[in-house]
Amino acid sequence: MSRSALVVIDMLNTYSHPDAEILIPSVREALPHIVGLIERARADGVPVIYANDNFGEWRSHHGEIIEATLAGPHRDLVEPLLPDGDSLFVVKARHSIFYETPLTYLLSQLDVSRVVLCGQVTEQCVLYSALDAHIRHLAVTVADDAVAHIHQDLARAALRMMERNMDASIRKASAVDF
Repeated sequence: MSRSALVVIDMLNTYSHPDAEILIPSVREALPHIVGLIERARADGVPVIYANDNFGEWRSHHGEIIEATLAGPHRDLVEPLLPDGDSLFVVKARHSIFYETPLTYLLSQLDVSRVVLCGQVTEQCVLYSALDAHIRHLAVTVADDAVAHIHQDLARAALRMMERNMDASIRKASAVDF
């Protein structure tokens, strides 16, 4: 039996970047599904890994990232899904959760062979992370109602590409089995 990990992508966010106003409505729709996945993963003993952009703050660590997001105007989008004491955290600087991060090593140490992806942005970081997981021979599941987008048409195309080209399982969050 394969072991899964839930990876929450870029949800600790200040929403002070270009396209934030376009992204926020989609985040609001996805948020309850993301929170539900996190709660189910925690209850099932599934590792929950936050992979988050450092927003170019090279001296930042996850505590500083969390503080910055909670101090911003969209605290309500961050508070419901904050990491708990058992959550793992990987700081990333580019689109993929794997690029120049220790995530591959961490997943191997946890004996994980399948990642469940949720977070933002579907047509960017989620897509590139799914591709990088696929080329690392990890099974990929994407909860399509637990990912947020900037451009809905590109998000639909990205989900189709993940399913067709990366053999990703695209499911509703409630149908994801860990």
